[in-house]
Amino acid sequence: MRTHVLAALIACTLCACAPSTPEATPETAPAPAPATPAEPVAQAPAPEPAATPAREVPEGDCGDQSALPADQRIANTARWTTASEQDNFGFDVYRADGEKGPFTKLTPEPILGAGTSDETHKYEYRDDSIDPCQDYWYYVEGVSTNGTREKFTPTFHAPAKVRARGSAPVDAPQPAQAQPAEPAAAPQG
Repeated sequence: MRTHVLAALIACTLCACAPSTPEATPETAPAPAPATPAEPVAQAPAPEPAATPAREVPEGDCGDQSALPADQRIANTARWTTASEQDNFGFDVYRADGEKGPFTKLTPEPILGAGTSDETHKYEYRDDSIDPCQDYWYYVEGVSTNGTREKFTPTFHAPAKVRARGSAPVDAPQPAQAQPAEPAAAPQG
């Protein structure tokens, strides 16, 4: 399936867990995920990402948010884009409390894919069952129409969105922004 589904993994891993709050502010609004070309293109080496200054993690309430209405919960939102798909049934999203797992499937049913398509498709999964004071790790698994499952993305990290009220301030690193690679010049003819 990996050879048939070309993905914008950079978009997925770097925008995957942008903070998701009821009212997004310019500081927390996620950047749109860039699409990748449907066919591989020779690329120049990507420039080193510029160091992004740390932001202070705001104070907030920790723990279970299930008593809050869904539109008031703090969430992690995984986003990914495909440039084309071949026999793609869908995607499942997995989460763990640590980088090494164990991972738990969050999606009760797969997020439906586009089947076979040469068009760009954008997907997302909003996880509002988090403790906003805790770090999480995620990955997306692709499911083909014949039932084959394959890890579709690398494991990516979503830092805590808030710190416990009254705790010492902590600086959290800002997620790096994806730098699109420049395609190599096409031969003139």
